[in-house]
Amino acid sequence: MLRSMYAGISGMKGFQTKLDVIGNNIANVNTTGFKKGRVTFQDMMSQTLTNASAPTGIRGGVNPAQVGLGSQTGSVDNIQTQGSRQTTNRTLDVALEGDGMLVFGQGFDANADDATFETNGISQNPDVELQYSRAGNLYLDNSGNIVNPNGQYLMGFSADATNDNILTEEVGSIKIPGGAESFSIQGDGTVNYVENGQTKVAGQIILSKFSNPGGLQKVGGSMYQSTMNSGQIYNDGNNDDVYDAANDTVLFAPESAGTASIISGSLEMSNVDLAEEFTEMITAQRGFQANTRIITTSDEILQELVNLKR
Repeated sequence: MLRSMYAGISGMKGFQTKLDVIGNNIANVNTTGFKKGRVTFQDMMSQTLTNASAPTGIRGGVNPAQVGLGSQTGSVDNIQTQGSRQTTNRTLDVALEGDGMLVFGQGFDANADDATFETNGISQNPDVELQYSRAGNLYLDNSGNIVNPNGQYLMGFSADATNDNILTEEVGSIKIPGGAESFSIQGDGTVNYVENGQTKVAGQIILSKFSNPGGLQKVGGSMYQSTMNSGQIYNDGNNDDVYDAANDTVLFAPESAGTASIISGSLEMSNVDLAEEFTEMITAQRGFQANTRIITTSDEILQELVNLKR
């Protein structure tokens, strides 16, 4: 069979994958905190017809002669660029302006006294699972804990049990007391509430910053989890960050160590550009059609060879 037929098949598979990624991008054009994907291609192994040879005293050198065997998907990247900000005027909607991700935890009782991490990075509860997101549409559960739509607790520095105006270095869920008259979220992530006419601190939202955010793995629900290649930034000695060794990540206070600032009353929308996606869709469609023509032409050549018998 002709090599061109199999090369065309590999090209069709690659452009099909690209169309799948483009379709997912377009489907999530209005998804809060969504980061678009991108497909890159690379050529497959080439078949060598003749090897290269060095020049001699009586003849010059010869270049190698190779025939490519098609293309393959090189990577599917997550493009972690800033999305546009949409104003909602809802206190529990937060947008991140800059690097970093909100940290959400599950697998622990947020109302228990020991539902925190120690600052030395040793988790007091080994069952705690951390995930990360740029989607800042937050809610309150029936106990007053701040959660995301999946029910995972928003993690932050806890307030001192004896003094509501002092933050500790312990990390846990952030809880708004039931008797609070109102609450607000500051740019540095501090969550304040008013009770009996006095302003008190409920906690401070933390962020996680990765040296390679493109290495994070999507797990659905606008959530990410760390991988062996997402990297981490270790504790730089300040009192406003915590290294969680059990989950292999670092937790920072907003606006520290180059992390983002938090904007309450807004949401970060998808970074998908529809004009770009439609352009990419057209080029992918034409590329797919061109590869089908290669297969059609190869088939016509084979048909001519079969007809030689007649």
